[in-house]
Amino acid sequence: MGKARITKKSAMIRARTTTRLKSEAERVFHHLGLSSTEAINLFYAQVCLRRGMPFPVEIPNDETMKTFEKTERGEDLTHTQDADELFAKLGI
Repeated sequence: MGKARITKKSAMIRARTTTRLKSEAERVFHHLGLSSTEAINLFYAQVCLRRGMPFPVEIPNDETMKTFEKTERGEDLTHTQDADELFAKLGI
């Protein structure tokens, strides 16, 4: 077996975001067992491996934007107890 290459992590990344976004993301990271640092390193590693963003980055069309706006206002929402009830309401 080859020797594992250990590199010292010394580069810093600084970014500003909202308190809400940071808190929500950190709750997800915690649920996944990741620190913020590990999540950021994972993101950077995926960008390098894929030579681009690890997810599609698209501008929503008009219909999607209108739907987002309605959702933000609490309009046209469907509430269900579970996935089975949702699928039944959708006729799936």
